[in-house]
Amino acid sequence: MSIAIALAGNPNSGKTTLFNELTGARQQVGNYPGVTVEKKQGTCDGDDEQFNVVDLPGTYSLTAYSLEEVVARDYLVNETPSMIVNIVDAANLERNLYLSIQFMEMGVPVCVALNMMDVAKKRGVQIDIEKLSRLLNVPVVPTVARSGQGKKKLLKTIAAAIAGKKDQPPIPLKISYGADLDAALDEMEAIIVSDSFLTRIYPARWTALKYLENDQQIIDAGNSENSRVADCLNTIVARVTRHLEVTLDTHPEGMIADQRYGFINSVLKQNVVTYAHDPNRLQRSDKIDMIVTNRFAGPLIMVAILMGLYHFTFTYGEIPMGWFESFFGWLGSVAETALPDGLLKSLVISGIIDGVGGVMGFVPLIMFMFMGISFLEDSGYLARMAFMLDRVFRIFGLHGSSVMAFIVSGGIAGGCAVPGVMATRTLKSPKERLATLLTVPFMNCGAKLPVFALLVAAFFSENKALVMLGITLISWVGALLVARLLRSTLIKGEATPFVMELPPYRMPTFKGLLIHTWERTWQYVKKAGTVILGISILLWAMMTFPGLDPAEKEGFEFQRANLTLNSTQSLAAEQALVQIDLKEAQAGLKNSFAGRIGVALEGISKYAGFDWRTNIALVGGFAAKEVVVSTLGTAYSLGEVDPDKTSSLSDRLRTADGWGPLTAFSLIIFTIFYAPCFVTVVCIAKEAGSWKWAAFSVIFNTALAFGLSVAVYQVGSLIQS
Repeated sequence: MSIAIALAGNPNSGKTTLFNELTGARQQVGNYPGVTVEKKQGTCDGDDEQFNVVDLPGTYSLTAYSLEEVVARDYLVNETPSMIVNIVDAANLERNLYLSIQFMEMGVPVCVALNMMDVAKKRGVQIDIEKLSRLLNVPVVPTVARSGQGKKKLLKTIAAAIAGKKDQPPIPLKISYGADLDAALDEMEAIIVSDSFLTRIYPARWTALKYLENDQQIIDAGNSENSRVADCLNTIVARVTRHLEVTLDTHPEGMIADQRYGFINSVLKQNVVTYAHDPNRLQRSDKIDMIVTNRFAGPLIMVAILMGLYHFTFTYGEIPMGWFESFFGWLGSVAETALPDGLLKSLVISGIIDGVGGVMGFVPLIMFMFMGISFLEDSGYLARMAFMLDRVFRIFGLHGSSVMAFIVSGGIAGGCAVPGVMATRTLKSPKERLATLLTVPFMNCGAKLPVFALLVAAFFSENKALVMLGITLISWVGALLVARLLRSTLIKGEATPFVMELPPYRMPTFKGLLIHTWERTWQYVKKAGTVILGISILLWAMMTFPGLDPAEKEGFEFQRANLTLNSTQSLAAEQALVQIDLKEAQAGLKNSFAGRIGVALEGISKYAGFDWRTNIALVGGFAAKEVVVSTLGTAYSLGEVDPDKTSSLSDRLRTADGWGPLTAFSLIIFTIFYAPCFVTVVCIAKEAGSWKWAAFSVIFNTALAFGLSVAVYQVGSLIQS
């Protein structure tokens, strides 16, 4: 028998850790239909049944303030799982049970997994599990997700609860919200029931509550369902809102939240929770925060941690990266020997192996970077970064919630601008939201990382970690300065307050780190094997056709024949033949469709130090930033006749004409700031509600990137001369 269950809970409650513990490797990662919120699902086995488990987005409530809350709520309504497993932080019961109460009011079957019991015990928190279960009238199971403790009991309890209430749908929890709101709820509920208003989807009292909470999604659904009933409900809401403002100086949303917390307190104060010592004393996390979030020491510690992350990545990722480069070099040599000369050989070696291989060669580096980021995220430190950076962000007209959007986009390295743009939905102010989504593409996403790693390895090998830290700081400073510019000119508006939960510090589990690292690395590998492969083949075709015209080709053949006829088989003759082959290959590349575009742009791009081959790569980068590496690999494979096919792209660039540290740094600056990839541009248009802002992002970012690169190259050239 297969049972569908959903895991829900506040962020940092251990929900994803429990999901990983239950499903292990048997999980899939995708997106919910129509949105970029991540959807995780997997399977696990009980005694006599199999569970299909869905990990819902972390959320504090079911009121549609954020995309995650809407997704979680829509899933419960549309998919109707057999059980909601609400993961609750045992050390923070009052706050975490707020979501549980909303599930119960919604009338969905709930089982509470009282997680992190070990942390609660260390803090001296003692919980009467049976009494809590009896008072809430739902199953409550103690767990420690990190170690798997309580996992089997949880599955047994879920199976028993579902079997015991097969023909008895759960009765929605009914809380008193005070005389004024209760009277309004009763009146609204009667209207909703009599007109069957949204009752096929939601419980009647719950719908009335959502109207009182000014839930826009439910209000829109009500207007579409029956505008007459919707108007009637809105009239009641307006009346009770005015009454509460006059009599109690409050509003329905605040009153509802207060009463819910009052209900939770009434449960907990019935000797459900007792303390072995003073509950207000400083906990270990608080003591650590006194140091790591200190106004002066905090930023220094943050920079040191980032430096350590990059040092870890390059120190331990360089060796396996060499293995990957050697493998693709060997693969190219095999293809060189096995395939006859012609277009097929060129496609396989230059289009596929050198193109995709250049991107795939960075898989170990990406993997180690993701592992380091997962450690910081799971340990609770990333939330501290957001807390500290809020002070800085306010100076530049952004909001504290913008920090997480920046980090998701690759604020450390390795994220993606698409979910970063989507993460701006949590910002309530439209002005701050727009400024954030226009600047998150400046972050060092996972697509840019291979470009930086290539150039740093080739030209700054002595100080890799320091240069990568510098690149990170440049991207952040640039994004903040642009945000300040936008907030002072095009997007003026008042700042809004920021409140954020700081989760307790935890030691990440090895299993969790492996799963998170694998998920993100696999997404990168899939992109390299699909999108990047397709673009690499397309760019190979553009860099191959139409080729040399017959007259030019005959000219090179004549030079070869003449050299062979008038010379002996000496080393000098062989070198001369190689030079002829090199000139022919470069002439063919230059005459190709892509070469013509690159040459046409060279009149301008030369001021930034970019030649026509780099121009081809940067144009390809508009589709996806990883393509910059694969295109350079293809361009320098087609454009050179290198007897040592095992040489890496870094080695080729290091010895290529026109390349040096200054050119590399100019290209790094351009890559940081120029137009977002195509998918991000589409996402910006969707989130901003207008293609005008998407076009602005492409044009403004590219102009800014080119201006900065020209300044860097020209000033650097003057200093060198």
